Amino acid sequence: MIFFSSITILAQKIPAPAPDDAGPTDIIRILKKAGGYTTLIRLLQTTQVSTQIDSQLLTSNGGITFFAPNDNAFSSLKPGFLNSLSDEQKNKLIQFHLLPTFVSTTNFDTLSNPVRTQAGDDSFRLGLNVTSSGNQVNLTTGIVNATVGGTVYTDRQLVVYQVDKVLLPRDFFVAKTPAPAPAPEKAKASSSKKKSADNDVVAGDDDSAASAAASVKQQCLMSVPVAFATITVALFSW
Repeated sequence: MIFFSSITILAQKIPAPAPDDAGPTDIIRILKKAGGYTTLIRLLQTTQVSTQIDSQLLTSNGGITFFAPNDNAFSSLKPGFLNSLSDEQKNKLIQFHLLPTFVSTTNFDTLSNPVRTQAGDDSFRLGLNVTSSGNQVNLTTGIVNATVGGTVYTDRQLVVYQVDKVLLPRDFFVAKTPAPAPAPEKAKASSSKKKSADNDVVAGDDDSAASAAASVKQQCLMSVPVAFATITVALFSW
């Protein structure tokens, strides 16, 4: 009896193993469990987008759709391409694979193209077009055409689809048009005011000179009769 009692006590002290899906959603854990996503996991961690996704799932009600390229998809990129990207571009690349809504396999045909990704609102540079026909879903960016290969993970908030190509946005390959330089309006206005002021000064000087000349002329004309009268009086007195 003592032997069986001891076994019972020990069994009660050993905790039951936690299920795999316990706790909040962890995108890194999901991809590691699926296997074949080493490069994507590294990018998610270095850009800290993995933390963003996990936090977004806790605070947002819209859910997330993640198009996840596997290692084979990354290996088809031009050698050195990822290393040529800046940190900002790497972040944008991962965000371009994320939709800020939960889209199930049966709802792809309800999307309006171009579909907005979390990379930004520019429909030309960051637009993603999604088309579906039966069970096949195709994605095009204007640079790359990809196909959804299957569902890696899904729950009520997050769905992860495997894609056979890395989705490259047009933003990485189309040169941005430089903004036109603004016209120096203030400089022109200041120059105009200065010229106007200079003209006023010149005009004022000319008016003063003319007035002075007229005054001298008038004084000369008035002095002529006076001089004539003086001479006349002097002659009669003589």
